[in-house]
Amino acid sequence: MDIKEEGLVHLADWLIQEGITIYKSFPTVFRHFVSTLSGRESFPELRLIRLEGEPLHRRDIDLHKKHFSSECLFVNSFSSTETGPICLYFVDKNTEISGNRVPVGYTVESMQVLLLDESGREVGFNQSGEIAVKSRFLSSGYWQRPELTGEKFLSEPGVQEERVYLTGDLGQMSEDGCLEHLGRKDFQVKIRSFRVDIGEVEATLVDHPAIKEAAIIASEDQSGDTRLVAYIVPTRYPALTVSDLRSFLKEKLPDYMIPSALVSLDKIPLTATGKVDRRALPDPGSARPELDTIYVPPRTLVEKEVAKIWAEILSLDLVGIHDNFLDLGGHSLAATRIVSRLINAFRLELPAQSLLQAPTVAEMAALILQAKVKEVGQEDLASVLNELEAISDQEAQDSLNKEYGKQV
Repeated sequence: MDIKEEGLVHLADWLIQEGITIYKSFPTVFRHFVSTLSGRESFPELRLIRLEGEPLHRRDIDLHKKHFSSECLFVNSFSSTETGPICLYFVDKNTEISGNRVPVGYTVESMQVLLLDESGREVGFNQSGEIAVKSRFLSSGYWQRPELTGEKFLSEPGVQEERVYLTGDLGQMSEDGCLEHLGRKDFQVKIRSFRVDIGEVEATLVDHPAIKEAAIIASEDQSGDTRLVAYIVPTRYPALTVSDLRSFLKEKLPDYMIPSALVSLDKIPLTATGKVDRRALPDPGSARPELDTIYVPPRTLVEKEVAKIWAEILSLDLVGIHDNFLDLGGHSLAATRIVSRLINAFRLELPAQSLLQAPTVAEMAALILQAKVKEVGQEDLASVLNELEAISDQEAQDSLNKEYGKQV
């Protein structure tokens, strides 16, 4: 099943019908998949869920316990292209997680994990260090990049069979050998399972003539998704809007590298040594961003329900009916969650790509009306309008004209 094309709405049915026994994805995809479940589903054949590639949280364990049987094991894993699987952590219904992070567990056979400080010396238990992997079964290196291979793959003097790979990730080890993954050592972060170099985004931002300085942080929104927040010092006022920023960046960067929120500052805070003090950057909050469009509140009950769902998924206080989904910080996974919520709220079928057809609340409300009319037929239009309540006669007529190409 191609979830990029079909979305996550029907994934549960597909897993059940095909008798799937092993599920594997990134944690972000798993969270969005679980958000589509009603709680009444049963997955009798599913015996293993394995997540990797991003930090796992304790609430993900709670989701597993809520939606899947006690016979289905939950595995958090840590691996890389250069090494293959490194660590595994098995969770069942009785597993208790003390902190917010879920450990990545214990090393697999033939792998040894070392935690190194900045000088390359091993650190003690429960101390943070770079995760290094020692094994006979590592990649031979990077194709035609000998310098990078020499930096990342180390050979011990007198030992030819084993080498050490420096992952660039940080971790700490408990006394029983259980590894906890703390994130990337440098400014690389994972956004929707893509690795993003924060420095590259900042460098692109300051290329804009209206931006004097820029800083980027990755932060979690209320849904638990990681997003990029851009802080800029403008060269002129009024400052850039999110719409302006997206128009500029989408020509230079892939979509997942475009910040979801924009905050204008008089100056970027610095540490005593003159570096950007990212911890001192203000919280972007949940206010509606500055857009090119004027805020227009929802007019009907359908628009109000659609705007409410958008606001909850996008972690915003307000959503106007003409606000563009992408300008509000929307992305593919958020779109999947919104479509799933709309299907449940209005009890109709919507294609996974609905937000491409209707990227504003007003357009989405009209699309919902069209789907309802098509579902019940023109003869039952009165009952449809009664169900949707506050749709106006003109809106209904316009939607029917668009759907059927004639006056009704």
